[in-house]
Amino acid sequence: MKLLDLINSKKARIGIIGMGYVGLPLARVFSLRGFKVTGFDIDSNKVRLLNKGKSYIKHISSEKVREMQKHNFTATMDFKKLKNMDAVIICVPTPLTQMKDPDMSFIVNTAEMISQHLRKNQLVVLESTTYPGTTDEVVRPILEKSGLKCSRDFYLAFSPEREDPGNPHYSTEKIPKVVGGIDRTSAQLAQKLYENVVTRVVMVSSTQSAEATKLLENIYRCINIALVNELKILFDRMGIDIWEVINAASTKPFGFQPFYPGPGLGGHCIPIDTFYLSWKARQYDLPTRFIELAGEINTKMPYYVIQKIAEVLNTRQKTINGARVLVLGVAYKKDVDDMRESPAIRVIELLQEKGARVCYHDPYVPKFPRMREHKIHLASQPLTAKLLKENDCVVITTDHSSLDYQWVVTHAGLVIDTRNATKDVKTNRQKIVRA
Repeated sequence: MKLLDLINSKKARIGIIGMGYVGLPLARVFSLRGFKVTGFDIDSNKVRLLNKGKSYIKHISSEKVREMQKHNFTATMDFKKLKNMDAVIICVPTPLTQMKDPDMSFIVNTAEMISQHLRKNQLVVLESTTYPGTTDEVVRPILEKSGLKCSRDFYLAFSPEREDPGNPHYSTEKIPKVVGGIDRTSAQLAQKLYENVVTRVVMVSSTQSAEATKLLENIYRCINIALVNELKILFDRMGIDIWEVINAASTKPFGFQPFYPGPGLGGHCIPIDTFYLSWKARQYDLPTRFIELAGEINTKMPYYVIQKIAEVLNTRQKTINGARVLVLGVAYKKDVDDMRESPAIRVIELLQEKGARVCYHDPYVPKFPRMREHKIHLASQPLTAKLLKENDCVVITTDHSSLDYQWVVTHAGLVIDTRNATKDVKTNRQKIVRA
């Protein structure tokens, strides 16, 4: 049976590489739509938990994993099984190096693995966020090491992930999918594949256009967040409340979209995408000054938070060195357990470098996970009145909805609020400093 027939009949076997915040939700929608799905991962703990019907991601419950199992989902570390798949979807990380260049090792290693088991009439789709040209210039040559020829023996496409972890309004199946293929047949096969599981598929002319679409979406947000972050620093010096200004500007019914400042950018995409495009642009002798500046502003925000903490402690005749600091929230945004690129990580590192005794509380992150670039060995502390009182400073870096901020302010001696989480606090507001 031809691949298109397998897809249309839902008899195509789907392999998804990377069972993280992108791959697992995608595996779920494919399995619930009647496809046989195999999740591949190099993390033995993830594979073990999934096959036991247990989840490690907050918004994907264990009940949902067990439901997936009832619909022909299994997880494995055996990449030899890739040869049994009809469609292989790549959902692996694309971080930055310490020099802020793209780290393509996960994509390269994954493509090498697929190449070893590639067979005729397979469709390979890259979903990992990356720079324009990756699918054609990096993935395609590696896959062709198998001896098979793209567009003749196998098919290749790019479809950017658009996950927003914890968003109750836009789950995977409700978010339109952009698809670009190496050739028209590849694009059409990918289009048909995703049409089975999402509300809408938008086809573009090439993999490069699809890759650029993802970057545009996130750079747009990065630039606007950088704008309000810079204004926050300026308005703070001028004695103006940036949050009040944003709320007032938001009453304009046209021509304005609100973005909000914070302690820096988090999540896997927005903090990274500006650097991916800037790196690629240098190959064309075209500096992206505007985009790079936005990235620099957002990267410096944790340093601004530290400066603000130092200033406030100084007014109380204290220094960061030796101060006890409680950080509230280490996830990159509220009400999720996702710590990828969280600005709280850098805030904690800077506090520790300056001699502060740091602890944290986050209802969704019981302990710091093992991270490639960071070595923080902390576990979440129970949030008690005693803990709040014994710390010199409480820094709100993630505004989780489950926390009672009036209670926090009541029992804390000093609160540094980077998220406007205390906006509805009625009493003891003299303890609050916005940063």
